[in-house]
Amino acid sequence: MKEQLELIKQNALNALDATETPAALEELRVKLLGKKGELTAVLKMMGKLSPEERPVMGQLANAVRAEIENKLEQRKAAINASVLEAKLAAESIDVTIPGDTVELGHQHPMNQVLQQVKDIFVGLGYTVVDGPEVELASYNFTRLNIEEGHPSRDRSDTFYFNEEDSVLLRTQTSSMQIRFMENNEPPLCMLAPGRVFRKDEADATHSPMFHQIEGLVVDEHITMGDLKGALITIMRAIYGEDAQMRFRPHHFPFTEPSCEMDMQCHKCHGTGEVDGQVCSTCHGEGWIELLGAGMVHPDVLRNCGIDPEKYSGFAFGMGLERMALGRMRINDMRLLFDNDVRFLNQF
Repeated sequence: MKEQLELIKQNALNALDATETPAALEELRVKLLGKKGELTAVLKMMGKLSPEERPVMGQLANAVRAEIENKLEQRKAAINASVLEAKLAAESIDVTIPGDTVELGHQHPMNQVLQQVKDIFVGLGYTVVDGPEVELASYNFTRLNIEEGHPSRDRSDTFYFNEEDSVLLRTQTSSMQIRFMENNEPPLCMLAPGRVFRKDEADATHSPMFHQIEGLVVDEHITMGDLKGALITIMRAIYGEDAQMRFRPHHFPFTEPSCEMDMQCHKCHGTGEVDGQVCSTCHGEGWIELLGAGMVHPDVLRNCGIDPEKYSGFAFGMGLERMALGRMRINDMRLLFDNDVRFLNQF
């Protein structure tokens, strides 16, 4: 039996040295030390030995078992370390390899211009406000002195939600004039940028959805001179000191007197032609309309609880898309909505 135990030990140690994986090691452990293992089979023969031989063989068998178990633990630790090292090598990150270039985005051209406009107006003391795009006709039309039957209230020009034509997609941010004046006391200085909606033909200078920037100033002794001075200062800050502008008389129900402000076309430089053809940006006019403006109508002030005998004010509304066209030298408004990355990356 002694020779048998020595043979089991030697074979076990050699087999353990040759084992390379955790699965193979576990299989060998069961083969050597399990209930049906080789060592267990030898120990079951202890009963056939004489009383004098049993203690000697028992001590030897325990020594063999202990040596095999010790070798198992050593081999297990070595295999686990080898597996971990291989895993770390396979999953390691080479920090010296240059990383993937992450392409950073940037603001849309209109947002760039809008932010510039906001910065200019905030620097002049204006408060930037926001309001609902789904608006009541009373705010969008009636309290702005736009009576029933006015062309702008026609269904061919406005997106209505009900048969009574009392709820609509706002056609102008001028409705914020009313909302601001009814909740604030003069002096007032407000800027309201936002989306507006009209059934306009989608040509080079029109879109059914566009952005408007409404401005309002109300205080004592405000005059038309204040309006012209403010607009000229603002437009020169946006388009440059050499920008050519003009004022034209006009009519708006909510201002009296009223005017429109134009900027010389950036494409044809006021000639109305490009390469012998009618300029597609200004349609041959040589000028591009920037905004409508005027002195706030006394009835509009009264509708908001402001005494027109004591206070006066001016208001203006400008299209953000038109401003972006001039600021970025873009010839077709539709390019702003096409989301063509090749176009947007130019700005």
